[in-house]
Order: sequence, then structure tokens, then C-alpha cells
Amino acid sequence: MSQEQQDWIEAYEYVQGVQAAGPAELQQVGVLKVGRRDARRVLVLLGGREGGAGVFRHTARALASAADDLQVWAVDRREQNLADLSGFADTPEQATEYYLGGHYRVQDPAASAFAAQWGLEVLLEDLRRVVRAASDGGRRDVVLGGVSVGGSEALLYAAWDFDGTPGYRDLAGLAVVDGGVLNAYSGAGMQFDLPVEAAKGWLAAIESGAVFEDFTSTTTGLGDRPESAAVWFQLAARHALADPDGPAALADRVPEAFRTEGKLTNAGLFGRLVDAAHAHPSYSVQAGRLDDSGSWTDGGPTRLRTVAEAFAGPRPGAWLWYTLNRVMLDLVAAIDFKETELTRLLGLRLAHAEAIDVPLYTFQSGLTNGTTGQAAAAVTAASRIPELSLFSDPTLTHQDVVYAQWEDNRFLQTLSQFLRGLPRRES
Repeated sequence: MSQEQQDWIEAYEYVQGVQAAGPAELQQVGVLKVGRRDARRVLVLLGGREGGAGVFRHTARALASAADDLQVWAVDRREQNLADLSGFADTPEQATEYYLGGHYRVQDPAASAFAAQWGLEVLLEDLRRVVRAASDGGRRDVVLGGVSVGGSEALLYAAWDFDGTPGYRDLAGLAVVDGGVLNAYSGAGMQFDLPVEAAKGWLAAIESGAVFEDFTSTTTGLGDRPESAAVWFQLAARHALADPDGPAALADRVPEAFRTEGKLTNAGLFGRLVDAAHAHPSYSVQAGRLDDSGSWTDGGPTRLRTVAEAFAGPRPGAWLWYTLNRVMLDLVAAIDFKETELTRLLGLRLAHAEAIDVPLYTFQSGLTNGTTGQAAAAVTAASRIPELSLFSDPTLTHQDVVYAQWEDNRFLQTLSQFLRGLPRRES
């Protein structure tokens, strides 16, 4: 092993989370750690609504390789412990039979009542333990960031009251990508208005058993179970990596909307699942095109293999299987980024938004049409944030941001510059 390899870490490890409802083995969060072992700065990243730690493998490698003093930690929220990923450790053919043959363990909502209590408070308490582990007793500075709702969660962490201590005091900076609070999502057609009575109804449904949501599966058209889309994407990625030019093993088994009259290769099928010309804007990349033979031809800022490596797993994978309804309720309730009747009802402790005093980096792709930046500017103006570093590239999709190659990725380039420019924070 070379000295450079000895100085580098790339490992998936667990951090003990807060003690909450549910079995003991679920009280932890997985973290993908990438970068210099002796780094003095750690960037902790959270994915979007369905984003797992694997989403950031390419991002982490690129950022850590560009810096002499950085680790990147990508977090799997605790609900990923509910996923049965065991079948992905086998061959793609065995994994296909395990999942499509109905042999995997499905998380029954009726047996998951404890997850009704896993809201924003549990998520942020888990995250604080990750941040503290990254800090290593103050030896390392920690920057907290995320993509989409992961960016919202980063800001809410900074404003949160942890038993009298503001969250921002744990941090040297914040990094928000294609998300946030206030009107950050309105440019993508997502407006949030949650009356108190509607929130009570949502909460009652969760407490009655609606602990998981199926938004991603139903939006992509890949099934009606919470985990359906994640299973299909991960299987397709495994085949695309193992035998990209072979006949698509899943071609006759994918839902009807994703079948084609012509033949497809494994790479062609996976490419079609994530291609910007076909996929939902929130889940698509610009990675090339299908040619007339059904093979995939690379092109654009993202390489299809990069995306497949993220999804293939087995652990971490790119998507969470089970998105928690209570977290989504709390995120919508906290969108105004201040204490309200609604946040008090739900026990959301947003006491310190106006006092946040660390630099804020913000990046927006073409998804939100500028409202991510507008929201970040409003947060900055209403707080003690000393500097807002705002960057845009409307030619990138929401997913290109984390997968595009360095030379075509203004996000990677500008975030690396932002991290290098941060002053050391006093212990």
C-alpha cells in the first residue's frame, strides 16, 4: 500500500444516534467517509427526500481529492436501517430473483409504529452526533450541507435549539444546494401552505399507521410501495455495471411504461431510467443517449457509470427505501424558518434562525429557476450570516449537480473554493 493510500479513508461506518422509539439496532446512522485521514475540516452532507449516502460518493471523492485537508461525510438517515439490502451483495442475477421474486423483507407499516415518532427532532439529534463525531472534540471544523431537503435540514440544524445550545455553534459554515427554506422550492412549482388543522390531520394519519410515503415510487411510475423505485434503480444499476453491453436483463420485467419495442442493453435500460429526456426533473441526469441499437452512448456533463456506481451499492446505495411522513410534515411546517403556532404544536425548536453567524454557500441548478438563491438571500438578510456565496448553473439538472464530472461541474468547483476560503474556527 502506498503512502497516499494509507493517508486516505473511504469507508462506510456507523455513528450511534439518539435513543428514540424502536429496536436497539435502529438507533444508529450510517456514514460514508471519504478523504484525508488527518483532515482538519469535514464536510457533512445530507441527500434529498430519497437521497442516501451513495448519492455523494462521486462528490466526496472529487472534493477530497481537490483539497489537502478535507474529509467528506455523507449521511444515511436512520430509516435506511429498515431497508433489506442484503440481496445486493450477491450477483446481479441472484439479486434480481431475490427482489423481484418477492423474497426480500418488506417493512410493514403496521409493524413500524415507532417510526411515527421519527420526525425532524430525531433526525437532527442523530445529525448532531455525526457532527460531533466529525468535529473530534474540536480538532476539526465542520461544514454542514445538503441537497434539496437535505439543504433545508442543514439550515434547520443551524437554527435548532439543542437544550439551550444553538446548532450553528457546532459549525464553521453551511452549504445549501437546490433547496432550503422560505420560498426556495417555488421556482420548481412547489408551494407550501399548511394550516394548523391540516397539520393535525396529517399527524393523526401518521399516528394511525401512515408512517412511510410512496411519493418517489409513484412519481417515477415504478410501483406503489415506498421502496419500489429504489429497488428498480439499484437492480438496473447492478446489471449496468456488471455487463453494460449485454442484453438488458430487466427489459421484460420493468413496468410497462419503461419498456421499448427495440432491444436494450443493460446500460441502455439504466440510462433510460435516469435520462433527462424521459425521467422526472428531480431524478434525471444528462449522461448521453440511447443509440439505434439500444446501447448507451455517453455525452453531457455526467457519465452514466458514475450514476450506476452510486446506485449499485450494496451499502450505501443512492436512495432511501423508506421516506418518513413525519419528517416531511415537520419540514413543511418549518418552511417559514421561525417559530410559529405550527412549529410549537409539533415541538420544533427553531429558536436561533436570526442569530446564525457562519458563512453560507448556496448553489442552484436549473430546477428552481432562481428561487433557491432568493431564499438564501432572505435567510442571510434576516440573520447574522457574514457572507452569502451564491452560484448558479441552469444547464445542470438537479442530479447532475452531484454526478457531473469536475470539468463540467460548477458546483464542485465553487464549493471547493468556498471550503478552502473558510477561516479556521476557534475551538
